Amino acid sequence: MSDLQKAKLDVEALRTFVTVAQLRSFSAAANQMHRTTSAISYRIKSLEDSVGTPLFQRTTRSVTLTPSGEVLLEKARQIFEWMQVLPEELRQVGAGIEPHFTLVVNDLLYDSEAIASLLGHIAGLFPHAVLEVRRAVYMGVWDELIHNGGHMALGAPGFHSINDDFQTESLGYINWVFVCAPDHPLASEPGPIGNEVLRRYPAVNMQDTSHRLSKRVAWKLSGQKELLVPDLRAKIACPLNGVAVGFRPAPMVRALVGQGRLVSRAVAVGRSASPLSLVWRRQGAGRIADHLKALFLDRDPRILPLLAAIEPAIEG
Repeated sequence: MSDLQKAKLDVEALRTFVTVAQLRSFSAAANQMHRTTSAISYRIKSLEDSVGTPLFQRTTRSVTLTPSGEVLLEKARQIFEWMQVLPEELRQVGAGIEPHFTLVVNDLLYDSEAIASLLGHIAGLFPHAVLEVRRAVYMGVWDELIHNGGHMALGAPGFHSINDDFQTESLGYINWVFVCAPDHPLASEPGPIGNEVLRRYPAVNMQDTSHRLSKRVAWKLSGQKELLVPDLRAKIACPLNGVAVGFRPAPMVRALVGQGRLVSRAVAVGRSASPLSLVWRRQGAGRIADHLKALFLDRDPRILPLLAAIEPAIEG
């Protein structure tokens, strides 16, 4: 193998290659780069020798890319784009801005429009950070934090961290109300309704997304049939259509109950309110984490839709 074949790609060779590829002409590239056509040809030939394959098909009238050239052009463009933003990214990291930030959101609190608005706000302040939002159910929120690199979670179950790597701030409670469709048999059942009656009818739940931590079941009686759905919207839609019964977040069904589309019923054994917290890593938190903490804890208008299901903490 020759020395040229062992040579590594250099920036100037890639820049020459991209210019020729874009202009489809050695002479036009030479004029643009203020070089001679022979110098451009020599650099391209050296590059082809270095990578071990032709990058251009040359005729007397045209210059076209080979399949290998097409691949190199795409990669070279990515390299130059990366080189342009790299200095600013490094400055931002040096200023305490996380290069990649992952926010985990409990499905009970997820709102697509609010998330889009929040991402736009954060991207405007920290343009070079890679932002990621993940959706999780129940203990899946903690699983994302502990095992999948999440930096912060909105709506982690409980008011206390499950290990010392994280800090929590209580947000409040999800209060639950038992609902069914107006024409469902339970709508006319004398109350409070006992478990022996409730278990006759299917409950609908979302499956806990945790893979490593113990999963939780939201509400299901022994012997009761369970329907599993992927998100809260489907969970609320099921009793609307008479498919199932169960507990739903009180703020999310108040309007439906007021409209007569759902009926709330007293049950003998209710469901306890669910405490939720904002959680973040103790180590490595940067300016994005600090800014998000301030938004959530101050109930900034931008994130109020994400807190709509949470009610003030109650005693007991």
